[in-house]
Amino acid sequence: MALHETKDTGAPDADTDVFASALSGQILPKYRMPDDHSSTEVVYELLHNELLLDGNAAQNLATFCTTWSDDGVHRLMNECLDKNMIDKDEYPQTAEIEARCVNILADLWNAPPGTAATGCSTTGSSEAAMLGGLALKWRWRARRRAEGRSTDRPNLVCGPVQICWEKFARYFDVELRQVPLEDGATGLRPHQLSAYVDENTIGVVAILGVTYTCDYEPVAAISTELDRIHAEHGWDIPIHVDGASGAFVAPFLHPDVVWDFRLPRVASVNTSGHKYGLAPLGVGWIVWRTADLLPADLVFDVDYLGGDMPTFALNFSRPGGEVIAQYYLFLRLGRGGYRRVQEACAETAQYLAQEIADMGPFTLLYDGRGALPAVSYTLSDPAGAGFSLYDLSDRLRMRGWQVPSYPLPADRQETVIQRVLVRHGVTRDQIALLVTDLRRAVEHLRTAPPPVPAAAPRSGFHH
Repeated sequence: MALHETKDTGAPDADTDVFASALSGQILPKYRMPDDHSSTEVVYELLHNELLLDGNAAQNLATFCTTWSDDGVHRLMNECLDKNMIDKDEYPQTAEIEARCVNILADLWNAPPGTAATGCSTTGSSEAAMLGGLALKWRWRARRRAEGRSTDRPNLVCGPVQICWEKFARYFDVELRQVPLEDGATGLRPHQLSAYVDENTIGVVAILGVTYTCDYEPVAAISTELDRIHAEHGWDIPIHVDGASGAFVAPFLHPDVVWDFRLPRVASVNTSGHKYGLAPLGVGWIVWRTADLLPADLVFDVDYLGGDMPTFALNFSRPGGEVIAQYYLFLRLGRGGYRRVQEACAETAQYLAQEIADMGPFTLLYDGRGALPAVSYTLSDPAGAGFSLYDLSDRLRMRGWQVPSYPLPADRQETVIQRVLVRHGVTRDQIALLVTDLRRAVEHLRTAPPPVPAAAPRSGFHH
């Protein structure tokens, strides 16, 4: 069909063809708003085309975050675009659904029966972790003041944590004591604690799914060691479990691993709903073992949104759709559905681990068994391989795969590893295609090695 002609000029009608519009013939504004409006379809199509330059989320094997959602999630998210999660007076049913999610998570993580579930949604696990850290600091400070002791030197002990804990320590004036990785270890080990904790330790962070290696830290053994330290020194140090990923995996894949509120020393748990919780980006959760572990001083009463309501999140206005989507997934999948989804991911990760082990030049650090659905590995002979893992990442990116390479934290920074995360929507066939491209990339780098193996990029993958 020919383009319609306008009455005045005979020029093509932009409403008929997006790419005949005035805006499509320009470089899109970058520093100044346009003087006039453009049609919805023109602006949408131009932005849609520009966003094609982003990586394919389905091939992003670096991220823990959800990259696939079903139609029910999309519809509910669209219906909740105008709902402010924080305005519980105006949107009481959304607030009710948030409370249901907190109840479900408290039950999933074995909170003591007969206690009121205490927690809230957040924008992600980083905000949730900071709330958990603040509660640790506030309780430690109140106890020290009651004892007439100094409160000016709080510290927090952890292993190789995600950067949100470094932010927490800097923003809220807490010394972060990061325990170095021992040779052969994939996270904090209990016997290391005695050299780092003291009377000023507000808590120990145990990671259920270490960002670097994907393994679980032994929370129960850490708790036992803190029991011993308590008996010896009198320091009653709580645990916060950073379950950003693992808190939505362990209950379904590893129910016999004791890491949660079954341990009295575990005071709080944070997680990302938008990671292995399968919800879309923008939702995290923090739950305390009992209500008394959330200091009242951290709760604010807000009365200017139409009613008096308590809030204890760091963020304020945010959409309610992600919370609704989380509840939808709880209802749609149930425990059995979550278990089957996580089992499928774990089995695919184990398949990949075996393929990598059989390939030759790699040594597995984590094989997808016993913790997150993921694989981490390093070059068996980095000096003699003729290429680096950074070179391998670059070759894989030519095929669209985003597979991160990075050094382990102190004291093992000389070890560079790669990590592949298998999430909901990452299929066995997709991983088989990755294996094929991985073999081709290795063969290419062996036959045509780079003159100098690449080092860590100045601005690349980081935690």
